[in-house]
Amino acid sequence: MKIGIVCPYSLDRPGGVQLHVMDLTEALQERGHEVSVIAPAAPETQVPDYVVTAGRSIPVRYNGSVARIKFGMFAAARVRKWLKEGDFDVVHLHEPGTLSLSVIAMWARLGPTVATFHTSNEHSRIMRNAKPFIKPGYEELDARIAVSPSADRTIKRHLRVAATHIIPNGVDTSEYVTAKPVEEWQGTKHAPTVGILGRMDEARKGLDEYLAAIPYVRKRHPHARFLVAGRFSDRVAAKAARAGAEVIGELDEGMKARFMSSVDVYCAPNLGGESFGIVLVEAMAAGAAVVASDLVAFRDVATDSDGEVGAALHTVGDSVELAARVNTLIADPDARKKLAARGQQRALTFDWKQVAPRVEETYRDAIRMDAEFHPQHSKLTP
Repeated sequence: MKIGIVCPYSLDRPGGVQLHVMDLTEALQERGHEVSVIAPAAPETQVPDYVVTAGRSIPVRYNGSVARIKFGMFAAARVRKWLKEGDFDVVHLHEPGTLSLSVIAMWARLGPTVATFHTSNEHSRIMRNAKPFIKPGYEELDARIAVSPSADRTIKRHLRVAATHIIPNGVDTSEYVTAKPVEEWQGTKHAPTVGILGRMDEARKGLDEYLAAIPYVRKRHPHARFLVAGRFSDRVAAKAARAGAEVIGELDEGMKARFMSSVDVYCAPNLGGESFGIVLVEAMAAGAAVVASDLVAFRDVATDSDGEVGAALHTVGDSVELAARVNTLIADPDARKKLAARGQQRALTFDWKQVAPRVEETYRDAIRMDAEFHPQHSKLTP
């Protein structure tokens, strides 16, 4: 197939959706498809050959973070040109609930069109305000994907339209399964390591709750080490250091996997705004024993079809309960090992080898739907 993928967020500062788009593209290419991606990006940003850039983005606060999006006449002209010249068998939009390139492509559609909804946010003001522009086009899509049941509920709440498929984000789990621990970050029997990684400048990632748990853990395990890795400001780094954590800083993808494979316990005390929980999949795949907040999206990721849970969950925002879960795992190495094994087994179900064929089949469903309701789009039409 010849596939066009629209990424609404800028590639200048990669986030979850951008990484998903790139990983999906490469998974589809490995399966023999021709793929082109259009996304906002500044002229100096280095991008893969398969990316067509739509110009500089503007930052907008959204869902507890900052979304860098692109809209306007120039963007519309660039998207229409890309669609026309691409002559795609199917176009895949991401986050059409955000006023960016995906909304433009949705309205400018020339053939079979699929959309993936990543957001899980019960009270999205942006989506609520954009509803008049989004809903009519969204109803006309040939297939609608939600990355999780919670993302599907967001669609239903704001747009009153259900997803036609629920397909999780994919992860190249092999990189995490085979990641070699870093000796410096590995714990010992008397000095176990507990880690957190992410965009710690965002309060919703739960750094404050993680730091608040430190005294409760050290009361039982005085030599426990707490590591903080990721992207954050000097102010956040200083706060973490004052709380008794070891500040590591930003890591590339390879080192991120090694970090997760090194710690005895990995923490994800996120407060909300998560539609999937890719960080849980990565940490579980790396073999870490995971302690995570009991967000719906995290619970969905951690729980398999038999009801087995591959992470120790705690009440959202409760540092005392977070510490209790960590203490239990530190005190019982066998239980920690069993939890890590369950988590890794669950994580493997999200590998791209499992996910990409489901996306591929959704494309075929969309092509069939479009041929039925819009025969003028079909390349097979005489």
